[in-house]
Amino acid sequence: MSTGPLVSAHQHLAAAIDELSAAAAGATDDELLSLLTLCEGVTRRLDRLTVDTVATLERRGTFTERGYRSPVGALGDLLGWERFEARRRVTAAEHVCARVGLDGTPLPARLPATAEVFEAGQASLRHVDAIARVLASASAERLTPEAWAQAEAQLAAKASVYTPSELQSWGVALVELLDQEGAEPDDHPPTPTNELHLTRHPGGAGGRLKGRFDDAAMFDAIASVVDAHAKPLTADDDRPAAQRQAEALADACGYVLDHGDLPQSGGRRPHLNVLIRLDDLENRARGAILDFGGTVSPESLRMLACDAAVIPIVLNGQGQPLDVGRLSRAIPDGIRRAVAARDGGCARCGRPPSWCEVHHILPWEDGGETKVDNCVMVCKVCHRLVHHSEWQVRLYNGLPEFIPPAWIDPERRPRRRPLPHLLGVA
Repeated sequence: MSTGPLVSAHQHLAAAIDELSAAAAGATDDELLSLLTLCEGVTRRLDRLTVDTVATLERRGTFTERGYRSPVGALGDLLGWERFEARRRVTAAEHVCARVGLDGTPLPARLPATAEVFEAGQASLRHVDAIARVLASASAERLTPEAWAQAEAQLAAKASVYTPSELQSWGVALVELLDQEGAEPDDHPPTPTNELHLTRHPGGAGGRLKGRFDDAAMFDAIASVVDAHAKPLTADDDRPAAQRQAEALADACGYVLDHGDLPQSGGRRPHLNVLIRLDDLENRARGAILDFGGTVSPESLRMLACDAAVIPIVLNGQGQPLDVGRLSRAIPDGIRRAVAARDGGCARCGRPPSWCEVHHILPWEDGGETKVDNCVMVCKVCHRLVHHSEWQVRLYNGLPEFIPPAWIDPERRPRRRPLPHLLGVA
């Protein structure tokens, strides 16, 4: 925005904040305490304005027109929010803003009492999120419309008394009290839950595994493999049981990677890719990086190189791999590996290589070649944005950069995802 009432209003707001900052310099303790209350009130009013704006843009279909399937992704790119921050505001927009029916009929907010206290500054954005969570629970959905509205009104009234966490706990108890009959009796046992979560350590080596297997056969299969390899190697093996079990699972997975008949993963059989900087290689391989687990020590690297299906990919000082593929529209496995080594997964959002596709920067039909310096690795979501929005991708000094649309950044400054194997590289 360059002209008009929005610019004028923004200038007045900035001047008022500057005036508050100047007044705080010589304020007494009581005045500073009052200033904190004032700032919180202003923050809540701005949050309400933000939520109203998100609701208006979503109602107009602005985010969809600009290539985003969800406003969450658009808000993250535009404002630098984490997904949970964007999702919280989208949730609020869906619950405390007036709606329009398919036939154009105006409809009230889903949470009218909450909308009222949010408008008055008596509830914060997190209070709204807590109320929406409580009233979306299975217990709340079993309430009659009258009881549900009563619960919403009581929750809204308590927003100025409780913190968001306290409000959510109190709301859960309230809904359970109103839901006296509870769920219908179920003569069938619950469906077994079998899940495994893999989380990489941000900015560090390795990661965490967290799983649950209600299926006895599945758990027994895993436990049998771990147990078979987790026994102490010798009488002097003093590794704790947890360490022995962790290393047993890694050993079993490594064996399967080397010998097993596995399905395709992102267009290729799974392997361990070891990325080695050229200067590290020339200095007897002091360190390397894996697809999922971050850096690996020299000892572990030497062990991998001796007894695993390891594919070494050498990077030069700028993190650029050798061009190892042939020219074709389809992405040969060698080029895919080289691009994955350079980009570390999705070059825009960081999803692992197995979730990603390789995109021709200059399209094949326009004369673009299938080679490393015309390819970039992107997940399906980011791939769609490159093709269906104003986002652009390029290679600069051999590394991928993404240029946002002007509506996200008027200066269209390129964005590059930080990569651990390029620390210290300009």
